[in-house]
Amino acid sequence: MNGLENKYIIKNNKRLRYGYTTGSCAAGAASGAVRMLLSGRELSEVTLPTPKGITLTLALHDITRGDNYVSCAVRKDAGDDPDTTNGILVYVKAEKICCRDSETDNCEDIGTGAGRPQIILDGGIGVGRVTKPGLSQKIGEAAINPVPRAMILKEAEEAAQEYDYEGGLKLTVSVPEGEKIAKKTFNPRLGIIGGISILGTSGIVEPMSEKALIESIHVEMKQHFCQGEKYILVTPGNYGADYLREHMTIPFENNIKCSNYVGETIDMAIDMGVKGILFVAHIGKFVKVAAGIMNTHSHCADGRMEVLCASAIRAGGPLECAREILKAGTTDEALEVLNRYGILRETLDIVMEKIQFYLDHRSYEQILLGAVVFSNVYGFLGQTRDAEKLIHKIQSE
Repeated sequence: MNGLENKYIIKNNKRLRYGYTTGSCAAGAASGAVRMLLSGRELSEVTLPTPKGITLTLALHDITRGDNYVSCAVRKDAGDDPDTTNGILVYVKAEKICCRDSETDNCEDIGTGAGRPQIILDGGIGVGRVTKPGLSQKIGEAAINPVPRAMILKEAEEAAQEYDYEGGLKLTVSVPEGEKIAKKTFNPRLGIIGGISILGTSGIVEPMSEKALIESIHVEMKQHFCQGEKYILVTPGNYGADYLREHMTIPFENNIKCSNYVGETIDMAIDMGVKGILFVAHIGKFVKVAAGIMNTHSHCADGRMEVLCASAIRAGGPLECAREILKAGTTDEALEVLNRYGILRETLDIVMEKIQFYLDHRSYEQILLGAVVFSNVYGFLGQTRDAEKLIHKIQSE
């Protein structure tokens, strides 16, 4: 029983369980480690209030004790979210120190009144280190995000006050599997090396959360922007990154992946002050934008063949061509039909015109937007009106 037994959402007619974040794991482990250190007792579990308003009951694992420290772990439960960190152990080692004599500058003075301890919070093995500007932490700091940091410090302070402890404490968060798992996350792209980030704004994992993915796009965009990139290069996924690397002169490692969230990416860029975005995208995703579809996930909308069919008719294609396009299962099949009828170029010109129109419509023309569109079979298919201008601006940054 962890407090989430009756917490779930219904998605695609399935009941999906809530879970809890690595931030909650670290805060729970900190609570247990400090309490066991100061009391001398053994604990099997702790309760943890989360910013979401849900109180968790977290089991403590792998408890070890030394002369001046206690270490324990909480196991991550992501619920039914497909989270790469699910099942890992997040450790916190709590040790007594004389904080004012410490050489580190990570000491957190969490209060000025009597009985308020000073606490050093840092990351150990498997917790990433920040190497680039634009994140919540300074360069060189452990990748422990602001809300988890506040949760950890709050638990440690309350435990110290509970046992009338006024000395210093050092808390070290570690994740033995963190470095391996981090390779599957955004961290290498963000310049966070050596491990995962300790994350969570609510303490709770909502299964299949779009909000979490959009926030990761925002974090990556902010980092590029803070590094001086005013014109941002965006790809929906790996196809776009591969095309950049193999066929374009723009540094492919600068691209941000937006997944299906074209509209949200534009909205965030405007709010941040970005001057322009160049999308490099596969026709299977971006042909939907030509219909004003700004979330390109197939569960939200499709319309790929309908867009190509309408564009083919505008390009002078016959009715039989339109019928064949509508029967096609993939965009590459539809492109083969257009090529066979001799109207591939004319149709794609119309598609590019519509993509430009709807990108500008989403942004109210507040920033410069454009797209380069390709196919894995046919290669380069076309680019919108402002794409060339964006390519030059990105190259000159």
